[in-house]
Amino acid sequence: MKKIYVLSDSTGETAERVVRAALSQFGGSDVRIVRLAKVCNQQEVLHAVATVTADEGLLVYTLVDSSLAIAVHTIAEEHGLMAFDLLSPLLHSLSIFLGTVAQSTPGLLHQIDTDYFRRMEAVNFTVKHDDGQENRGLVKADLVLVGVSRSSKTPLSMYLANKGYKVANVPLVKGIDPPEELESIDPAKVVGLLISPKRLVEIRTSRLVNMGQSMKNSYADYEKVEDEITFCRQYYRRHPGWLIIDVTCKSVEESASEILRRLVGHFSE
Repeated sequence: MKKIYVLSDSTGETAERVVRAALSQFGGSDVRIVRLAKVCNQQEVLHAVATVTADEGLLVYTLVDSSLAIAVHTIAEEHGLMAFDLLSPLLHSLSIFLGTVAQSTPGLLHQIDTDYFRRMEAVNFTVKHDDGQENRGLVKADLVLVGVSRSSKTPLSMYLANKGYKVANVPLVKGIDPPEELESIDPAKVVGLLISPKRLVEIRTSRLVNMGQSMKNSYADYEKVEDEITFCRQYYRRHPGWLIIDVTCKSVEESASEILRRLVGHFSE
């Protein structure tokens, strides 16, 4: 029997009803819904995702705390787990439509403040400049993350955006010239990401499994991955002003903390 896990920072009752409404369109599918309620911190998120992964289930989550929602997205992606954020896109659209904001406390509203709108502007910017989109806007970014595919560029960008930084990320692909705009922006804004070939192969392999693609895909071939990382290192050496960090053994939170700590002088200017 397939399982759908509903993860919530409240009771999960409403989310379960939505899932059941969607399931009604699939006839008599043999599916069990399991609630994971009152998930309120990082440790509980880790435990919940591990439970779903062990059962190879589908994860549907409703978390009003955006940092927890980002954590679920990041951890689920690392585990190759199918996960769907039921609440965040709706909260975002409602905030824009209503001209008000949602609090990071289940079921409540709070006062509009400038910090919230600053963070929302940063998130909007980051979404528009994800994965090499809108390279002409790189000069407007507070931070530009550079690295190969699946080196945590997007999760790290979104985490930093939630803290109010406008972040763009640019993929490095061997054989394809990086955008010219990278050469014209302040080097102090650029962070090059490195990851060990072994870890990158593991992440990409999980991704292929999750997408139902062939394991013979060169995307997860160890020698090809090594070549990509070598290309990255060579490219980074040509830019001594960039901050380079290794994300191999770091969580998104740890990587973000290192970036902000090492660039604190730049942001305080």
